Amino acid sequence: MQHVTLQRRWTTSLLIIVTLAFGLVVWPYLGAIFWAVVLAIVFAPLQEQILVRFRQRKTASAFATLTVAVAVVGVPVAIVTMLVVRQGAALYASIGTGQIDIGTSLQQAAATLPHWLLAVLDELGLGDLAAVQARLVGSAGEASRFVASHLLRLGADSFGFAVSVAVMLYLLFFLLRDGRALAERIDNAIPLAENDKRSLLAAFVAVTRATVKGGVVMAVIQGCLGGAVLGGLEISAPVLWGVVFGLLSILPAVGAGVLWVPVALYFLVTGAFGKALLLTVFGSVVLTVIDNVVRPLLVGRETHLPGYLILISTLGGVAVFGLNGVVIGPVAAAMFVAIWSLSSSKARSMTAG
Repeated sequence: MQHVTLQRRWTTSLLIIVTLAFGLVVWPYLGAIFWAVVLAIVFAPLQEQILVRFRQRKTASAFATLTVAVAVVGVPVAIVTMLVVRQGAALYASIGTGQIDIGTSLQQAAATLPHWLLAVLDELGLGDLAAVQARLVGSAGEASRFVASHLLRLGADSFGFAVSVAVMLYLLFFLLRDGRALAERIDNAIPLAENDKRSLLAAFVAVTRATVKGGVVMAVIQGCLGGAVLGGLEISAPVLWGVVFGLLSILPAVGAGVLWVPVALYFLVTGAFGKALLLTVFGSVVLTVIDNVVRPLLVGRETHLPGYLILISTLGGVAVFGLNGVVIGPVAAAMFVAIWSLSSSKARSMTAG
């Protein structure tokens, strides 16, 4: 009996050590692995349809689905990324060299403010426009140096980025081709009851698809519209601000209002009433309609999380995992809720029994 117990302990210890070692090895490509899994889940229904058309030829079907994924996701992301890098670098360079005069803009805005508001700004220490300008210019300089350093790092690590993309596409192909068989092997290895495994797997798949469709797709829609509107209002770097617009739109409650409200107020105090009105109508009416009409159509009846939980998990996910956290955060929150709900239901059933 002691020999069996000792053998189990050694087996468990060895399993933990090997798992940690494997996790350490694949950690640099965790983002690539995660997005391969996410895209495989999102494109799984398409893969099933193509598989029928290709008469169950898995390899050809997976390659066709992968081609569609690259065309629909990869190419647009690459183009937008290049435009954002260029426009972002140009914008910060213009601010740092004074081509975009923050001081003049502040003086124009202050000239239109009422006296009582200027008094409030004086009490807050914001009445000295020269000091405010110096702070903004200093912040812009730091931002430009930050962007420049990251651009140099991106250029130096372009090989590593290319390897990560190649790993993601390679894994995505095999997940599309052999995903069902792999899921069955993982299912058999999880020491839970069959109903519990199905419940957790269904929650994971549902929230992943809902996050991508209700979050990422909505961010693309609102980012494109926001960039187009800001570009039409003659705002510099519209693609850059469109991306920021889209990322902010993922956050519930606050959303893209963090961006368009200050811009609309700037237009208002500088006398550009038409631009202020147009941007206000777009932000408060058009975006509200999109959120209340288009988002439910995309997400359907899939798993939803409370708005406050989405906000916290998204912000926390971005803080820990970068942009990958936009999806990782809500998925982790959904699995947290699902597992605790499952544990609570089991505890209640045991107590009742």
